[in-house]
Amino acid sequence: MHPAFLPLPRRFLYALKPASWPKLLVPTTVGQVLGAMSVGTWSWGGAAVGFGFTVAALVYVVLLNDWFDVRVDAIKRQMFPDAGAPKTIPDAILHPQTVLLAGAGAGLCAAAIGLCGEIVGERPGLAIVSVVALVLLLLYSAPPLRFNDRGTGEIVEAVGVGAMLPWLGAYAQSGEALPFELLLVLPGMIALAFASAVASGLADEESDRAGGKATLTTRLGNPGARDVVEYSVLAAALLWAFAARAGQSLLSPFGFTAALAVLVWQWRTVVAISPRAVTNAFVEIGRYKQALHRAIWGSSLTLALALVLLRQLHQLNVPALDEPWQTLANRALETVERRYWIEERGYYADLLIAQPGQTAEQAVRDNALRSNQILVVSLGLVKGDRARRTVVASA
Repeated sequence: MHPAFLPLPRRFLYALKPASWPKLLVPTTVGQVLGAMSVGTWSWGGAAVGFGFTVAALVYVVLLNDWFDVRVDAIKRQMFPDAGAPKTIPDAILHPQTVLLAGAGAGLCAAAIGLCGEIVGERPGLAIVSVVALVLLLLYSAPPLRFNDRGTGEIVEAVGVGAMLPWLGAYAQSGEALPFELLLVLPGMIALAFASAVASGLADEESDRAGGKATLTTRLGNPGARDVVEYSVLAAALLWAFAARAGQSLLSPFGFTAALAVLVWQWRTVVAISPRAVTNAFVEIGRYKQALHRAIWGSSLTLALALVLLRQLHQLNVPALDEPWQTLANRALETVERRYWIEERGYYADLLIAQPGQTAEQAVRDNALRSNQILVVSLGLVKGDRARRTVVASA
């Protein structure tokens, strides 16, 4: 059934694009976790403020973007009447005035939540920062600036989603203006948000160009935009690898290792789909973006979860079976050296090939040289001559 014929609540739910909600909720979650880690305790009030603001801001952004982009959306519907999902206003799912009023109301709710957080939660300046974030999100598509029409929309989105939302989540949770834990993670988050922002324009390349919008996709073309997306994800991996080394006294490098494993694994899927995600290949572009989002959201949530679990194990001093955690960690590193190092090639394998029922000792090293090999060096897990030889081999 066409969404325009659904009951009003379901039409509203459709217009709010539930599949895109993690785009805002995941950065807030990471910020909340890092804020709690910086003070060593969890605040349910801080969580209510952080997530409440994010949900209200989500409704505000989605609906007002649809309202301001109605002209370009209508152009796309005329150019490709059978392509893509129905549009909220051009396909009469909601009346334009309803979209405008609901979006504006959600923005007021978000500002009110920020004010409550400042007064009740004793978070000085939270109301002002909340309003600044809402104005920045509005100017993404609203006149007179219309950042998304002038070639800077991806940067604005990266700052808003990758920096401001995690910061708001961390501050609402902890009350600390600049927790060092957050500063370590933010550069990678910004790079991932930038990749997502660039990818969002792939399906709209020709309609945006016809409507006069200047995005990275309309400027660089589809292949150039995909290159930017994929290199931005790699940049995020390198930034998190650096953060793992710089913040070893605060954040366990094993938490970053788990996140990087998810990010690199999913990045390989993104790269595999990339050659088919060409201009107007809407189905393949959709798959490309899904794989990208799995990489971004999966790695970010893995980082948050891994850091929480590792911190809890440390604080509770939970024994690891019959051995201390440090002993297990040392044994794991010894296993990496013994089973994964390829002396004749001068680098580490990233895969052991085994048949069903075979043990790791019976497995065969995969000697293919990939980008994964450099992670053990960048995370500081291996040092000395072998680390140097791995870097030289990967260069």
